[in-house]
Amino acid sequence: MHIGFFVFPDFELLDLSGPLAAFGLAGRLAGEPYRLSVVSAHGGLVRDLNGATIVTEALEDRRFDTLLIAGGPAERACGADEATVALLRTATEEPRRVASICTGAFLLAATGMLDNRYATTHWRHAPRLHLLYPKVRVEADRIFVKDEHVWTSAGITAGIDLALALIEEDLGIDAARSVARDLVVYHRRHGGQSQYSTLIELDPPSDRIRKTLDFARSHLHERLNIERLAEAAHLSPRQFSRAFHAETGQTPAKAVERLRAETARPRVEESAENLAVIARAVGFADPERMRQAFIRCFGQPPQALRRAARGHTDQDDTETS
Repeated sequence: MHIGFFVFPDFELLDLSGPLAAFGLAGRLAGEPYRLSVVSAHGGLVRDLNGATIVTEALEDRRFDTLLIAGGPAERACGADEATVALLRTATEEPRRVASICTGAFLLAATGMLDNRYATTHWRHAPRLHLLYPKVRVEADRIFVKDEHVWTSAGITAGIDLALALIEEDLGIDAARSVARDLVVYHRRHGGQSQYSTLIELDPPSDRIRKTLDFARSHLHERLNIERLAEAAHLSPRQFSRAFHAETGQTPAKAVERLRAETARPRVEESAENLAVIARAVGFADPERMRQAFIRCFGQPPQALRRAARGHTDQDDTETS
């Protein structure tokens, strides 16, 4: 299986090195099933974002089982010249799988490969991806997304999660677990787990949506339905829903849930408060709703995060009621 890693000037080195190391290790553990190549539009030396230089092969006329496109500064990924896009468009037609890491999704979207597909990228750039390529069904809160044979992942270390998922698909779960152990990473953060702390730090481009998020943060303990949020934005519910999704890449209901979970997490990890008290304080109807939200956002229930923060490995806490 020939794996190609496409890079461009000022690419993010960890987008390449993490998955490259994972596939290389998997190959050695399984008897070298992978052939790995780093490619670029024209081949030769390519500098990364921090000034390191790597040797690449020219992409043209190369055939891969899997082609992964690394990320880098969004301006670079968005500003790829038409010749590079055309080259990638041709290169993505034949592989069994195509994938992008972080802002590599912009290059993949430019080829049309993501049209009418679910995809993700780094949370900071998800709204921009949605605005530039409205045919892409952006899921801003996912670590990685698989839509048929096309895979996309969030930024930086999420590329390792993506690589482990691809290795598991190829070689089985035991091989992926072995690679994760040697890399000293989780096997593996589930693709549906949210990227951490996206909405706490998100700064939408328009004042209306920015102020509405500020309103939501200040009133999490209250009921925040679409009508109330739309009123805060001085828009109709339908207009607000469309504008909010365009700027954040997600629905208002999902955003409120995540804001509540992200606000609750420090209290869960750092305090001894009863979880039911925390749930009510941030607006969850009950501890079970908070537990489900934590699993969707962080991949683990509140009790597990609290135990991990304290260094515990015992049974689930009994303080949820």
